[in-house]
Amino acid sequence: MIIQTSGSRQRPSRQQPVDAEALIHLQALLEHPLRRDKLIEYLHQIQDRHGKLSQQHLGALAEMLKLAPVEVFEVASFYHHFTLSDEDTTSTTLRVCNSLSCCMQGSSSLIEQTRQALGNQLNIEPVSCVGRCADAPVAVLGTNPIPRADVRRIRQALDRSALQAPATNPLTDYRSYRRQGGYQLLQNCQSGSYSADSLIQTLADSGLRGLGGAGFPVGQKWSLVKAQPGPRYLAVNIDEGEPGTFKDRFYLEQDPHRILEGALLAAWATQCDSIMIYLRDEYTGIRQMLEQELIALNASTPGPLPVIELRRGAGAYICGEESAMLESLEGKRGMPRQRPPYVAERGLFGRPTLVHNAETLYWIREVVERGSQWFSSQGRHGRHGLRTYSLSGRVQRPGVYLAPAGITARELIDEYGGGMLPGHHLYGYFPGGASGGILPAHLDDLPLDFDTLTPYGCFIGSAAVIIFSQQDRATDLALNAMRFFAHESCGQCTPCRVGTVRAAELMQRTHWDLPLLKELASTMQEASICGLGQAAPNPLLCVIRYFSEELN
Repeated sequence: MIIQTSGSRQRPSRQQPVDAEALIHLQALLEHPLRRDKLIEYLHQIQDRHGKLSQQHLGALAEMLKLAPVEVFEVASFYHHFTLSDEDTTSTTLRVCNSLSCCMQGSSSLIEQTRQALGNQLNIEPVSCVGRCADAPVAVLGTNPIPRADVRRIRQALDRSALQAPATNPLTDYRSYRRQGGYQLLQNCQSGSYSADSLIQTLADSGLRGLGGAGFPVGQKWSLVKAQPGPRYLAVNIDEGEPGTFKDRFYLEQDPHRILEGALLAAWATQCDSIMIYLRDEYTGIRQMLEQELIALNASTPGPLPVIELRRGAGAYICGEESAMLESLEGKRGMPRQRPPYVAERGLFGRPTLVHNAETLYWIREVVERGSQWFSSQGRHGRHGLRTYSLSGRVQRPGVYLAPAGITARELIDEYGGGMLPGHHLYGYFPGGASGGILPAHLDDLPLDFDTLTPYGCFIGSAAVIIFSQQDRATDLALNAMRFFAHESCGQCTPCRVGTVRAAELMQRTHWDLPLLKELASTMQEASICGLGQAAPNPLLCVIRYFSEELN
C-alpha cells in the first residue's frame, strides 16, 4: 500500500512489508555497523549503485537503521539530488545550470535547443548554480561538468559516454605539500612551540573574519568554542551553493592540504575531537581527490590527528546555513535551527561546534606564519586584509582572484577581469551573489568588504561578484534570483516558503505592485527563521531602489 504525494514521489505506508531481497542486498552493500547520522551517505551509496532510490530500498534501509519508513522517505525527498522512483529507466540526466551567470550566457536557450536535439536521449533538468560560473553556461552530464556548453559539446560528451567527472589532481598533493613545509606549523603547535591562546590571539589581531558570508571574527569564534565544555566538533562547510561562488572549489583544486592543515590547527587550538567535512555533491572530482589525499595524510601522519570524516551534500542550498548543515551531517533534513542556543554552544550532536568554510581555513597557516600585521596591513580604501573574489558575468576574464579587501567593482573589473566584454558596458552588479543585492553602475566605487555595503541595502557575503551590462535587465536577474530562493527554501517557515513563491509570481507581471512587494519583502526579512528568507528580498528591493526606470 502506498500513499500518493505531490509529484512522482510516493510516501511509504507504515504497513508496507520489508522486501527481503532488498534487505539482503543492502546488508552486503553498506558498511557495518550502521550509524543513524550516516543516513544520507547510505542513500548516496544506494543511488550510486542503482541510479535511483526505490521504495524497496528505502524500506529496507529504514529496517536496518530501526527508523520509521516515513523518516527515511522525508530525508531522501528533501534533497534535490536523490531520485525516488520504482520505474526502471536507462535515461541519462543532463543538468543545465540556469542561475545568474549561466542565464546571462544563454542557458535558457541551451535547455530548449538541447531538448529539441537530444530530448529523446536525455532527461534534461534546469538546476541551480553548480559552482562553475567562470565557465558559463555549464551543463553536467551525469556527474561530468561540461564548461561553456552548447549542443555540440553535450553531444560529444554523450557519444563518448563521458558521464563521470574526470579525476581532480591538485596542484599540490600531500607529498609536495610536505616538501614545501606543510604541516610543520601543526607539528610545532603539537610540540609546544605555540600555545592555543597565542594562536587564537594572532588570528584575533589579524582581523581575519569568516569568509563564508557571515564574517564573524575568527579569533573570537575560536575563543567561544574553546570555552565550552567538551567534547567539541569542527564542521567544515564546503557547500558553497551561493550563485556566483566558486572560490572554495578553486582552493581545493589548487592546495587542498592548506585547508586541511587549517582545519587541524583549528581543531588543535579549540580541542575538537572530530572533524566533519561537508562537501557539496556537485564537486564529484574533488570528493574523489580528497578521499585519496586523506588516505595519504593518515598513512604518513605528521602527528596525532582527530578523526576526519568526509561527507557528501545532496543538492540543497539551505545546507550552506551552518545549523542546516549540522542537521544534514546528523542524517536529517537540512532545516535551520532556532537560535539561541548557537552552534558554538550546542551544535553537532548537541555538542559545542566550530564551523568554518574552506577559504577561512585556507588562511590560518599563512596568517600565523607571517604574523597578524602582515595580513591586517593589506587592503584598500581604508579596509584591511585580503579577500578572494569569484568574478563572473560580462567580463573578459571571469575567475577567482585574490585581491585587497575593499577593492571596488570597477577596480576588480579593470585590474583583474580584463575589462568588460566587447560591446558591453557596466550597468550593475551583484556584490555578494544572489542574496547580496544589486548595485547600479554609478556605485562601482564602493569598497567591497564587510559592512561597507549595508547602507546601500547590500552585503559582500561570500564575495561572489556578478557583473551585468546594458544588454541585461535588472528586473530579469532579480526574478531569476527570487525563483532560485523559492526553489531552495527548506519550507520550514511560512514567510520564506510562501513569500518567495508569491514574490516571484508578482515579479513576473508586466507592472510590479510596489506597495505589495515592499510589504511582502518586509515580512520576509523580519519573520523568516534564517538568512535565506531574510536575504531573498534584497535583489527585489535593490531593483526598486536603483533600477526604477525598468519598472515604468
